[in-house]
Amino acid sequence: QVQLVESGGGLVQPGGSLRLSCAASGIIVTINVMGWYRQAPGKQRELVAAITRGGTTNYADSVKGRFTISRDNAKNTVYLQMNDLKPEDTAVYYCNADVVYLTRHLQATNLDAWGQGTLVTVSS
Repeated sequence: QVQLVESGGGLVQPGGSLRLSCAASGIIVTINVMGWYRQAPGKQRELVAAITRGGTTNYADSVKGRFTISRDNAKNTVYLQMNDLKPEDTAVYYCNADVVYLTRHLQATNLDAWGQGTLVTVSS
């Protein structure tokens, strides 16, 4: 009953920029923390950045100063602005959200929701 749909991935040269978006849909009551994770080939999924509903942010050390996470609560959408991209940023990026939504029986239910992933490739 809740879907997260990501967009904005692609191929970019080192030093370039990309902006990822993730929109949540469904009968949403509220979304607490929203975040972006990434998983490179042969590596574990890792947290890139997270943001609370109130706007408090948290970043992985490897992206501090280069990436900016933001959200639009009215649109149930989270963004990740990625600047000065490096080859080591190459990965599948996943959106994550702590969602409270209404089931078809109008019962409020909490869900740790994930998007399908979007590929970011940084290469010359």
